[in-house]
Amino acid sequence: MSATPERAHWKSRFGFILAAAGSAVGLGNIWKFPYITGENGGGWFVLIYLACILLVGLPIMMAEIFIGRTAQKSPVGAFRDLSTPKSPWMLVGWLGVAAGFVILSYYSVVAGWAMHYTYLSATDAFAGKSPEQISSIFGELYTNTSLNLFWHGMFMLVTIGVVIGGVQQGVERCSKILMPALFLMMLILFGRAMTTDGFGQAFDFIFRGHAEKLTAAGVLEALGHAFFTLSLGMGAMITYGSYLQKDDDVVSTSVTISVLDTLIALLACMVLFPITFSHGMEPAAGPGLVFKNIPVALSQMPGTTFWATIFFALIVFAALTSAISLLEVAVSYFIDEKGWSRSKSTVVCGLAIALLGIPSAMSGGTGIFGEQFAKATEVIFGEGNGKNWFDLFDYLASNWMLPLGGLGIAMFVAWRVGPEARERGFKAGSKFGSLYWGWVALLRFLVPIGVVAVFLNAIGVMPRILQVIGLG
Repeated sequence: MSATPERAHWKSRFGFILAAAGSAVGLGNIWKFPYITGENGGGWFVLIYLACILLVGLPIMMAEIFIGRTAQKSPVGAFRDLSTPKSPWMLVGWLGVAAGFVILSYYSVVAGWAMHYTYLSATDAFAGKSPEQISSIFGELYTNTSLNLFWHGMFMLVTIGVVIGGVQQGVERCSKILMPALFLMMLILFGRAMTTDGFGQAFDFIFRGHAEKLTAAGVLEALGHAFFTLSLGMGAMITYGSYLQKDDDVVSTSVTISVLDTLIALLACMVLFPITFSHGMEPAAGPGLVFKNIPVALSQMPGTTFWATIFFALIVFAALTSAISLLEVAVSYFIDEKGWSRSKSTVVCGLAIALLGIPSAMSGGTGIFGEQFAKATEVIFGEGNGKNWFDLFDYLASNWMLPLGGLGIAMFVAWRVGPEARERGFKAGSKFGSLYWGWVALLRFLVPIGVVAVFLNAIGVMPRILQVIGLG
């Protein structure tokens, strides 16, 4: 094994915050959060979500950044150095690296859809089409193997190109461009949404009561999304934290990242729902809200080409900032543990993930990775509930890998790391040292309960428990 290169660091704390916020801000904010808010009636669901961010998501984020900054290593090396060589805790680090591989392999396919819609918008492809024709475009794209492979490959090439530039010249520089651009596009679209007839109705839907629409399942979904939206459990924040200086403030940076992530999610709702209500569409449109309803609504507005292009470019930017962090987790492992150069590590990992993503790109058809694969998995999931390759990878990552990773991180910091090192690391460079014992208490007790609840809900056990106790 060759000598490990000198550890890279962020050029500035501001650069780290933008990069980490970019990791957190992704399709979960702009695509998923609005549609699950719509499905759960807004109002109280949003309030519960904000509470979950504060009490579950933020403590785990602090723990991840603490691990990375303290060890100055990628996930596997960090767990080894903070415990013992060959410690079983290293499995949590390995899980993070594996999750990065799996998630990016299909995440890039979804990002490819956004790239395709950006192209369609810029070329005025929605002009002259009926709402039914526009809505059918997504179904045609989903089943078009060659088109999915093309955009998947293009997105992975862009991601590789950024990460190969390094921490300062690649990841940080790109984040300093993409994140301000993303915020600017959000504000432009928000300004346009404020002029629509449905703005008042959207504001009422998102920020006022509606307690009658909140269910126990909705509370669990809010908890689950609060956990996943911050890029937790996949080693990204450990990796980014490892590029911090040892006296950088863990607390204030974690709070800033969480606030930026939440702000983008709420802004996305305030962009999508006014457009949805203005055109008489249902907010509970599910996953098709962005790729089916919004193109139809935008096609009926003046300046369709401009607004649609801005909107889908926004989704591409958000996807790219998250994809960069996912690839960086794998890249940092080979740099730290195998002594590879950044160029070699990035190209090898990027190409491996791109190859792993080919079945996901081919999952929309009737072939071996699509309907045939779904039929085969009915043995596991039950008749009529089979999953194609894309769905299976999403299921494994979201329902197993990330919750287990998040639980392992919380338990490791709360119970395995020495109390003196933990307290010293939390308070280093921070003005918020008085919050230390509250953080530890949340990690030890509330966070594990929350993450286990998310895990049980995701694998279908919690709904049965809720039915038994009369809350289902």
